[in-house]
Amino acid sequence: MTDASASNRFATPDVRERPGAGAQLAFQMGEAAERREKRRDIRPLARLWPFLMRHKADALIASFWLLASTVASLALTASARGAIDHGFEDGGSQINFWFMLLGANALALGVASAVRYFYVTKTGERIIADLRKAVFDRILTLDPSFFARIRTGEVLSRLTTDIQLVDTLLTTSVSFALRNFLTLVGGTILLFIVSPKLTGLVLLVVPLLLGPLFLFGRRVRRLTVQSQDQFAGAVGFAGESVDALETVQAFGREASAGSRFGQAVETAFGISLTRMRARAWMTAMIITVMFGGVTLVLWLGAQDVLAGRMTPGALLQFVLLSVFTAGAVGALGEAWGDVQKAAGAMERIDELMRAVPAIAPPAAPVTLPEPPLGELSMSAVQFTYPGRPDLPALKGFSLTVRPGETVALVGPSGAGKSTVFRLLLRFYDPQSGVVSVDGVDIRQADPTAVRNRFAWVSQEAPLFSGSALENIRFGREAATEEEARVVAEEAQALGFIEALPEGFATPLGERAKTLSGGQRQRLAIARALARQAPILLLDEATSALDAENERLVQAALDKAMQSRTTVVIAHRLATVLRADRIVVMEDGRVAEEGTHAELMARSGLYAKLARLQFRED
Repeated sequence: MTDASASNRFATPDVRERPGAGAQLAFQMGEAAERREKRRDIRPLARLWPFLMRHKADALIASFWLLASTVASLALTASARGAIDHGFEDGGSQINFWFMLLGANALALGVASAVRYFYVTKTGERIIADLRKAVFDRILTLDPSFFARIRTGEVLSRLTTDIQLVDTLLTTSVSFALRNFLTLVGGTILLFIVSPKLTGLVLLVVPLLLGPLFLFGRRVRRLTVQSQDQFAGAVGFAGESVDALETVQAFGREASAGSRFGQAVETAFGISLTRMRARAWMTAMIITVMFGGVTLVLWLGAQDVLAGRMTPGALLQFVLLSVFTAGAVGALGEAWGDVQKAAGAMERIDELMRAVPAIAPPAAPVTLPEPPLGELSMSAVQFTYPGRPDLPALKGFSLTVRPGETVALVGPSGAGKSTVFRLLLRFYDPQSGVVSVDGVDIRQADPTAVRNRFAWVSQEAPLFSGSALENIRFGREAATEEEARVVAEEAQALGFIEALPEGFATPLGERAKTLSGGQRQRLAIARALARQAPILLLDEATSALDAENERLVQAALDKAMQSRTTVVIAHRLATVLRADRIVVMEDGRVAEEGTHAELMARSGLYAKLARLQFRED
């Protein structure tokens, strides 16, 4: 096992190797929760403003019809008042007119509500689609050091569950809340017009409503964030366990993993239950106070009708307006809970959006020379992985690879061989020293341009759930099917691909698990060959193949290596013997350098490794 396995453990963790993972995650979640507790408002939702501004036209149309539907709704009360006060005059001669007016009012309300729903929902869904793309695009820019601090499941939880909460807010709750807010404002104005005295009495109830709204609202938001953090932790652990399912089953840890996940889910449920109780109490208090006060005020209104100080139609209108307004207040209390849930979710999403990748293009990137030279250089490189300051991976490491040269890196596990690849691909930057490609310091170039010079085949090259053709085209999107067939044949993959039910178009399942390990590796080699890059990085690319396939694929790689600069991490004598030069690494440094014969003659570290490691060969 190379140091790749050590440096990559955060990418595909083994549950039995993380005894302190739960405590570490709890600490990270506690820190995040503490930061969020300092802000108990809805300011995180302001992050959605730039997304809204991209669709101003739809937002304005939605606002217009939102206003129109509210006006039509309140106008029903005036039509009902007219029908009662004037419809029965002159023997009921005006009754048909007033009820036709009431019907037209209802039709206008229906049309306005339908158009409002369409444009509000359309605008909300469009914003969510843009937000999803923006978050995922940001995730793709983050470097491995970021994912060493946060688990993949946690990131996916923010990309799915948290965005769904914001989706509910924008497509449902916002429309609901704004319509009820406008109803509250318009209804209050009409109430003053109909009866200032009764309306003044109604407003005395408002201070009694604000207390539970703010008291319970803050508690609901705090509990929502805690619940989201707990659930995200459960999802993160579940992702780890599913990813390492064979390991979990092989060690008989199904019950333990299920118990740990169950405990996390139950903890999240307990917090959610507390949040639901708080929200239920808030709703109950608001509705009780509001409708109790309205009932008292309406009794006083009935006394005014009996005394002739108010018409029956005016009382009916006041009753309807009171119901509309009281319902709007209760609905706003419900919507406020959704707003706070979405604010908590948006704050978690914003943490991703504000994450700054450590590896980013410089303001004025240097252009790499064209055509590519295929030259590599590492000079006095000192590098330590984030989170492991006391364990430097490279200590003053220097290496120069000339164009077209094949260099083999040999050394014990943990010597830093795979770290060299990660620095060349600029997944990390060294703390000191210079890494250059074609004479350009890669820190002064665009990382994408640097990586375009490489074709990388790792020991366990991950594939994707598309077809064989799509996986090969992942190396170079513009590759034709004929070119894919050529590289598949070179990698000895054409035979098994053509044997698939639909050939190159056959879906391979998640991570191409329908293929054997050797088949996946050959497909990964075909993907690398399709890239047509001037530099090959091979992390013992044939290690998963049997002897016969290894011989065939090695012949294909030999052909590909003839026209490319190649750096290969070697574990087998056959690979070493093909190299122009062998660099022996130990403890992050260059221990020896030379050809196989030269190094064997020195009887040093390489000779010892050769006797132990290459014995079978």
